[in-house]
Amino acid sequence: MKAIIFAAGLGTRLQPFTLSHPKALVEVNGKPMLQRVIERLRNAGITQIVVNVHHFAPQIVEFINRNDSFGCDITISDESSLLLDTGGGIAKAADMLDGDEPFIAYNADILSDFDINKMIEAHKNSEADVTLLTSTRSSSRQLYFDSSHRLRGWQNLKTGECRPASFSPDESCSGASFNGIHIINRKALQLLKRHAAVEPVFSITPFYIDNISNLDIRSYTPAETYQWYDIGRNETLAAARTGFRE
Repeated sequence: MKAIIFAAGLGTRLQPFTLSHPKALVEVNGKPMLQRVIERLRNAGITQIVVNVHHFAPQIVEFINRNDSFGCDITISDESSLLLDTGGGIAKAADMLDGDEPFIAYNADILSDFDINKMIEAHKNSEADVTLLTSTRSSSRQLYFDSSHRLRGWQNLKTGECRPASFSPDESCSGASFNGIHIINRKALQLLKRHAAVEPVFSITPFYIDNISNLDIRSYTPAETYQWYDIGRNETLAAARTGFRE
């Protein structure tokens, strides 16, 4: 299995650090987040990794080279000329990710200790096209899944907006929050490439919502309690530095 790590973001909510550094190199307890994600993937047996770059891209490339790619086969997907967002980033790296196996997409700003291999096993057993790591954490935007854990819609709880427009949450669906890690099959990758040919810059979550009828998209919530922090803001970064247990 291969992986892509999203390390291209501007990280505006982590200023002043990101005024002179890429967000992926922010440290939690002395270790940069990019290193933490690479090592988690490597420890799960995933050593073929694509890292996309944009903001202070040379710093990330130098960090990877200086550490001998942490024993992995790391390829850079360079978005220096145009930041493509998550969906566009995957599409640009499609030729590096394509193959018979699914691949995992992992945000560099997600600090967690869930069992990656159990998620991979669940994905393969379900035969889904996409599997999303989810939880019941509080969020103003919720994904809704039916009793078979298949994605049926999305709602902005602040505005009431639903997508697709015909969707309305009811007792047949349960809400969950997307936790920034997903496993993607070749069918979904091909659809991403076709979408990018028309709209090269796009986010992955709206793409999933727009393709509910074309793709089998499932949720995966680990049975075991796990730690999870989105370190994309100074407040949550401080919480991770205080609360994350190694």
